[in-house]
Amino acid sequence: MTTTLEHPTTPSVSQTLAGVDDLSAHPSLADTLSQTMALAWRATMKMRRNFEQMFDVTIQPILFTAMFAYIFGGAISGDVDAYLPLIITGLIGQTVLTACIATGVQLREDMDKGVFDRFKSLPIARIAPLAGPMVADMLRYLIASVLTFTVGIAMGYRPGGGVLGVAGAIVLAVVAGWSMAWIFAWFGTIGRNAQGVQGISMMVMFPLTFLSNAFVPTQTMPSWLQAFADANPVSLVINAIRDLANDGAVTAHVGWAVLGLAVVVAIFAPLTVRSYSKRM
Repeated sequence: MTTTLEHPTTPSVSQTLAGVDDLSAHPSLADTLSQTMALAWRATMKMRRNFEQMFDVTIQPILFTAMFAYIFGGAISGDVDAYLPLIITGLIGQTVLTACIATGVQLREDMDKGVFDRFKSLPIARIAPLAGPMVADMLRYLIASVLTFTVGIAMGYRPGGGVLGVAGAIVLAVVAGWSMAWIFAWFGTIGRNAQGVQGISMMVMFPLTFLSNAFVPTQTMPSWLQAFADANPVSLVINAIRDLANDGAVTAHVGWAVLGLAVVVAIFAPLTVRSYSKRM
């Protein structure tokens, strides 16, 4: 009697690569979410190891809040205490928008260093390396918002909206940061280098923040500038934050802010994904 041993069939290299290609080309929604959160955790670990990357959301809110309040408080509102409800909520929008610049710069640096080339060899969703850091950056916006409110309260600011109003303002600020970050992420995908991305981002950031109602009421501006400032998405967000933090009210300003942010995402998210996909 002859016994025949059957050996298991070993898949060829081409079959294995084909399986990887299929997995990376058609990931499930659950896989995409899991991979995005894994890369968000990677970005968070990078923040912990390079704390200087957090200066714009830790040191800057403290310095800006103290400087702007004491320098402009008397000139604009008569005294610092009267100016705090205006400047604290305005600095939330300004600080969060400034923090968004790092999204595009870091994206460009990773692309230049070949990090994304390594991701292309992995069986992961192609959108995960882009979405992961943007999710992680929401932690930066949270830190900036909480610190600004904390410094303001230490200086004498008393938000009329109470804990719930401040919490709602912080949530809106984080959502606004994530939404506005799509603008700078797009710059990161089309820029030639990190320095160029930072330069372009600064040219956009300064008009959006200073030509808004962050530091002064728009009623004091010329009519043509007031029209621009009132339609500025940053002004819409700051109006909503003021209503939530100072009055604890969900007003029409909140609705306009959400609508404005939705328009920003609808325009710049497809642009970012399209230009990013060409490089991936």
